[in-house]
Amino acid sequence: MTTSSLLPNFLGGQWQTGTGEGTPLFDPVLGTELARVSSAGLDLAAGFRFAREQGGRALRALSYGERAGLLAAIVKVLQAHREAYGEIATANSGTTAKDSAVDIDGGIFTLGFYAKQGESLGGAHALLDGERIRMGKDPVFQTQHVLQPTHGVALFINAFNFPSWGLWEKAAPALLSGVPVIIKPATATAWLTQRMVKDVIDANILPVGALSVVCGSSAGLMDQLQPFDVVSFTGSADTAAIIRSHPAVACAGVRCNIEADSLNSALLDPAATADSEAFNLLVSEVVREMTVKSGQKCTAIRRVFVPRALYDAAAQAIGAKLTKISVGNPRNESVRMGSLVSQAQKASVLEGIAKLRTEAEVLFDGSGVALVDADAAVAACVAPTLLGAREPAKAKVLHEVEVFGPVATLMAYDSIEEAYELIRRGEGSLVCSVYSADPAFTAGAALALGSAHGRVHAISPDVAASQTGHGNVMPMSLHGGPGRAGGGEELGGLRALGFYHRRSAVQASSAALDALAASAVALKY
Repeated sequence: MTTSSLLPNFLGGQWQTGTGEGTPLFDPVLGTELARVSSAGLDLAAGFRFAREQGGRALRALSYGERAGLLAAIVKVLQAHREAYGEIATANSGTTAKDSAVDIDGGIFTLGFYAKQGESLGGAHALLDGERIRMGKDPVFQTQHVLQPTHGVALFINAFNFPSWGLWEKAAPALLSGVPVIIKPATATAWLTQRMVKDVIDANILPVGALSVVCGSSAGLMDQLQPFDVVSFTGSADTAAIIRSHPAVACAGVRCNIEADSLNSALLDPAATADSEAFNLLVSEVVREMTVKSGQKCTAIRRVFVPRALYDAAAQAIGAKLTKISVGNPRNESVRMGSLVSQAQKASVLEGIAKLRTEAEVLFDGSGVALVDADAAVAACVAPTLLGAREPAKAKVLHEVEVFGPVATLMAYDSIEEAYELIRRGEGSLVCSVYSADPAFTAGAALALGSAHGRVHAISPDVAASQTGHGNVMPMSLHGGPGRAGGGEELGGLRALGFYHRRSAVQASSAALDALAASAVALKY
């Protein structure tokens, strides 16, 4: 293996190839090696310093509106290479064309959204947070809270399931804020992230140092962080704990955002019947969430709560739809669901299913059907699996273990209060979806469950055609969740800019505050 097969890193304003043989990236369906990545030998300290000093200074010299223009230009570059990204996603992530679009187009859409949001901020270089407040009886002396871009870098340690969206949903608000970005993509699917960054760098859109990518090991990255830097991580709770305990976060005050494990739920109104539209909407959404990207979404439905009287009907209806999901090589047009991203992930999912089965019955197992155009001994494919628990209150593992694949567990409840309590046993999730034709029930459920979730997604017959999907993260809505979900917040429109800004209270005369306001704009959500 030669260094020519290594994907280059962009750090310190230049392309650099890591040393050593590197870590191979594979096609999870065919098992063939695609490329290798290595961050060994990189001068991380110099790279972070360059981004912080060169990239940050150049970005902050621009207004929000000018930086928004840069995001719009990035959108055009990515759209021009859209076909190539789809081919990379199929080869490196094992996704169908439709599932690849969820990641690729989702990232591009989010960039475009923040480009438009940034236009509204115009030529300002700071944000006014709230109204002025008098400090005493005399109105001449007042206080104004101001948000200014932090003078640091944003380090993104991303997950394997969204190499495009995971990059741009973080980078868009960071760059709009004026903060340079260093991305560490998950190794297994790093190719798409690296290629997108390369296309943007080659287009000379951003100031040098504003955007960097380091592929391979994350060793030493956290050690480079300084007090005004920020770090955002998406991945396992175990790794999140390591990041939170790192001296940069624990001692130096580096701002940290975490998105970790999440046992997301779907809840059916107890008033629903087996022939109601709410019931059918739940069935369709559960199947979609189990199979899109082979269930490898942080927001996918993992637990499905239905009234006890509808447990068997729901199991049959979901199973009937799952029988139509063909699994195998995503290059075959008849395939509805591709593979997991790696053999390691396949082993993890199968192990997780075995754990869940200690407390659940198997309601649907698609593993008996042959894969389409794929060798079961080579491909990292796992068929959809629906489990069930008639007495979920007695379960423990079902409310603790997230299986990151095409797996969900149907659960029966006897009262809505019991359902709420069982959902909360997930100890904090990214999203819960509610299925009902009753606005009053939906409102009550949202209030009952909102404190345990970052998002409550209500699907009723009147929005069936326009709702964006339980698992789809839209940039205008908050993404994140309390408790085991990480306690972080991303997106939510211009709310996302807060993570990359520092708030200060300026106490001064009205004349001074007038002068300050001339170069700032009021932040309106």
